[in-house]
Amino acid sequence: MELDESVVNGVSTTELGKKNYEWKIVWRNVISFIYIHLAGFYGMYLMFFHVKYLTVLWYIACTVFIKIGVTAGVHRLWSHRSYKAKWPMKLILMILQSAAYQDTIYQWARDHRVHHKYTDTDADPYNASRGLFFSHIGWLLVRKHPKVTEKSAMIDCSDLEQDPFVTFQKKWYVWLMPTFGFILPTLIPYWFWNETFSHAWHVNFARYCTNLNTSWTVNSIAHAWGTKPYDKSIRPTDNIGVAIASLGEGWHNYHHAFPWDYRAAEEFGIYRINVTTIFIQFFALLGLAYNLKAARPEMIKHRVSRNGDTSY
Repeated sequence: MELDESVVNGVSTTELGKKNYEWKIVWRNVISFIYIHLAGFYGMYLMFFHVKYLTVLWYIACTVFIKIGVTAGVHRLWSHRSYKAKWPMKLILMILQSAAYQDTIYQWARDHRVHHKYTDTDADPYNASRGLFFSHIGWLLVRKHPKVTEKSAMIDCSDLEQDPFVTFQKKWYVWLMPTFGFILPTLIPYWFWNETFSHAWHVNFARYCTNLNTSWTVNSIAHAWGTKPYDKSIRPTDNIGVAIASLGEGWHNYHHAFPWDYRAAEEFGIYRINVTTIFIQFFALLGLAYNLKAARPEMIKHRVSRNGDTSY
């Protein structure tokens, strides 16, 4: 049987070029993200000129640890199953991911699996071929493309459906998200060191805005600028700026070449800029993370020599 080269994973590349699909704007999301960013920018201003020193430290701590809930949790653990975790670590990551307010573990992981299977096609939720704005935030401002909905229904999520932490969070997300994402992060500075409620509220939105945009840069900037030492045939790149901002998720060319590697990068030179990997390794030392999957050096070298762009 002769293969049709115009079809990639069931998505027609001819169809990708059509301009006749009309995006349906979700105005509720547009208004929400406008408020989030205005409140976030105001919170940043307050941190430079008005809030207490402890509130700035609180912002940094919340930004880093809540981000870990996304990177080590819903991304490397639940989406890619690149390592296994015992229940105390899963509980911590579930709470931190809830605080991130980037949707439930189930939906985030399902969308991400679709992204990897249909990267930069109409079936990709954050399709970078539609431009930087769309892959950064635009995909959240419109209804999903029909291809995304179609292919999402075909993705195997049985492991997520059998995970008690995923199902618990999905059931109680409407309470977990506001409690850990907004109520406690606002009330702790207000209660413990007498920060004003308004300052604490807006600084938390600065944190939320920071976490959102650093996550989005992986889908946008790391699909636009950078090197391709592992596979020059794909759009994702290695971008050190994104790696720093996203706690190690910016080595995106490597990640798409070896999506099941818990490190999402190699471990030498600049690739050591990977806070998430250090976090997972620390929990492995405690015996709470195990079965850490990693690409063998010879496997990496073979991929580099065969597909790399000579920047290795």
